[in-house]
Amino acid sequence: MNVEDFRHQARANLEETLNCLQTATLLVAELDTQIAAAGRSIQSLSQMIEDFTEPQAGSQSASTQASPPGSDSPDPGASL
Repeated sequence: MNVEDFRHQARANLEETLNCLQTATLLVAELDTQIAAAGRSIQSLSQMIEDFTEPQAGSQSASTQASPPGSDSPDPGASL
């Protein structure tokens, strides 16, 4: 192998390596964008779940406070 062949092979390998690194960088940027979109989607879903469950939790606690468990049955001490 002479000097020119060495330079040609080294340049070709370097170009291939740089192309791979550029592709990896672009893929990382795309992945970062997709992860951010997934995070926003999870936040939106979390907010929807919270908005859905808050009124139900409030109505359950209000009905629980209005009639405590066991209040429908007579007081065992009242008949004594």
